[in-house]
Amino acid sequence: MKLQRIRGTADLYDKEIVLFNNIIEVAQKMAELYCFKEISTPIMENTEVFHRTLGETSDIINKETYSFLDRDKTYITLRPEFTASVVRAIISNGMLQSLPLRLFSYGPLFRHERPQKCRLRQFHQINYEYIGSSSLNVDVEIIVLAGDILKKLKIDNNIRLIVNTLGNSECRNNYKIALIEYLLKYKAELSEISQQRLEKNPLRILDTKNDKEQEILNDAPVLYDFIDKASKIKFETILSHLKDLNINFEHSNRLVRGMDYYSDFVFEFVTNDLGSQGTVLAGGRYDTLVSQMGGASTPAAGFAGGIERIIELLHITEKQIESTEQTYLIPIGEYAETFGVKIAQVFRGAGINILVDYGIALKKRMQKANKLKIKYSILFGDEELKDNIYILKNMFTGDEKKLKKAELLDFLKEKRL
Repeated sequence: MKLQRIRGTADLYDKEIVLFNNIIEVAQKMAELYCFKEISTPIMENTEVFHRTLGETSDIINKETYSFLDRDKTYITLRPEFTASVVRAIISNGMLQSLPLRLFSYGPLFRHERPQKCRLRQFHQINYEYIGSSSLNVDVEIIVLAGDILKKLKIDNNIRLIVNTLGNSECRNNYKIALIEYLLKYKAELSEISQQRLEKNPLRILDTKNDKEQEILNDAPVLYDFIDKASKIKFETILSHLKDLNINFEHSNRLVRGMDYYSDFVFEFVTNDLGSQGTVLAGGRYDTLVSQMGGASTPAAGFAGGIERIIELLHITEKQIESTEQTYLIPIGEYAETFGVKIAQVFRGAGINILVDYGIALKKRMQKANKLKIKYSILFGDEELKDNIYILKNMFTGDEKKLKKAELLDFLKEKRL
C-alpha cells in the first residue's frame, strides 16, 4: 500500500514553505508595528467553545467541524477558526483585567469540507484581535492594518475592500423575517443548501454564488433598510474615516459573515483572481462574544486571512518574496571546498545566513541560486584563498566585485539590516 497524505491536506516544501514562512514573517512584523502581542492557543478545544459561539446553524457547526469523543468522555473539536479560541484564552487566563488587548495569532485550522483550490481541510491563517474598545477608530485601524499587510506582500492591486453593517440582533431578526417571507415564494428554485439555510440561517443565502439565486435576490428586501439609526450613524462615521484616509471601498448589502457572533461593522478584502474562493482577509465587530462565553460585556473586533490563498495570489501575480537574507557560498575546486565549512562558519558567526553545497558543478550552483532567488553569491578558488579575497556576485544584476573578508562581512551585515 502506497502511503498518501490525507485528502484536503498539503505538504509544504521548496518554494511553498519559503512563501509560507515569509507570509508569517510579514504578519509578525506588521503585528509588532501595530503593537499586537502574539498569543498561541491549542489546536484542540472543548467542543462547546465553538458550538456555543459560532452558531448551531452556521455551516461550520452543521457539517465542517472535526469533533470526537475523547477517552475521558469529553467532546473535543479541532480548531475551525481563531476568534473563539482567543476569547476563551482571554477569559480563562484572567486577561480581561488588562484591557484593551491587541492579539496576533497564526497556525493551522481544520474544517471538514469538500476540498478544492484554496479550500483545504487543514489550512492556515493569520489572525488579529482588538479586545476591549468600542471606539470606531478600532474598526478603521484594523482595516488599515489589513490593507498594510496586503501592500507589504505586494498583492494589493487586484483586491477590493467590501464593507457592510449588520446592525444589532433586533435589526437582523426583523430582516430575517422579511427575507424568509420573500424567499419562500422562490423556495422550489433554490439549491438544496439554500433551502436548508432558509430554515436555519437565511442571511447566509445572501452570500450565494449561484447565478439564479443572485437574480432572485435582486428584488429581495435590503438589509440596510432594517438597520436602526444608531447603527447607521456608526457605519457612516467609519466610512467617512475611510474616505479621509483615501481608502477605497464598496458597500454591499449582501456581505455577511459565516459566524453568528458578528454584529455591526463587517468587511472583506476580496479578489477575482481566486475564483469562488475570493476572500483574502475578512472580519468585523463581535461585541457580544466575550459575554456569551462567560466573561464581562466586552467590545471587540478583528480579522483573519488565509495563508494558502495569499500564497496562490503570490504565484498568480509573480510577486515572489526575494530571499535577500540568504547568501550562497560557492567554493570553486576541490582545494577550496576543504575550506568551505570553516569559511561558512566565519560568516554564520557574524549572523549572515550562509548556504553552502559540496561536490556540485558550478553551473548547477548558479542555477540553484537563481531558482531560490538568492541575491548574493560568494565565490572563491585557490587564487582568492591565497590573497584572502572573495568575489561577491549580485545574482539579480550580474555585477561582481572583489572584497577582503572584513569588507565583505561589513557589506553583508549592512544589507541584512
